[in-house]
Amino acid sequence: MLEKNQIAPAFSSKNQNNQLIELASFKGQKHVVLYFYPKDDTPGCTIEANDFTRLADEFSGLETVIIGVSKDSCASHADFISKYGLKLDLLADESGELCASYDVWQEKEKNGVKKMAILRSTFVINKEGNLVEVLYGVSHEGHAQAILEVVQGL
Repeated sequence: MLEKNQIAPAFSSKNQNNQLIELASFKGQKHVVLYFYPKDDTPGCTIEANDFTRLADEFSGLETVIIGVSKDSCASHADFISKYGLKLDLLADESGELCASYDVWQEKEKNGVKKMAILRSTFVINKEGNLVEVLYGVSHEGHAQAILEVVQGL
């Protein structure tokens, strides 16, 4: 698992508009909130995305971009954003490479059945490219507000 004060793993992945988004392009310019979630348009994931959208202007005012990541396709992300009017980029990590580099692709057990899935997790990356907050296994409730408070402290 990743830890605070490490250099954030580099990434390059396509967003909902099929545009390549790279961590390196934000270096020296923006902080990045990179959050991983299990699936588009599911209850907890929708609440989390809506909460980040509700606070998007505040994050922007703090020179911070919000980027969500799941293994859904670019088209699925585009539909999810359109349906809820989301104000964030969503990366399509269909290969699972980005999930693996941030160690969020983990075994989960539900109703006695074990399977691999994305562990809801959030990483705050400062303008220098360092991890200033690393949270694995977060709850969606109140999470966006808590992350905003972390960013306000940068």
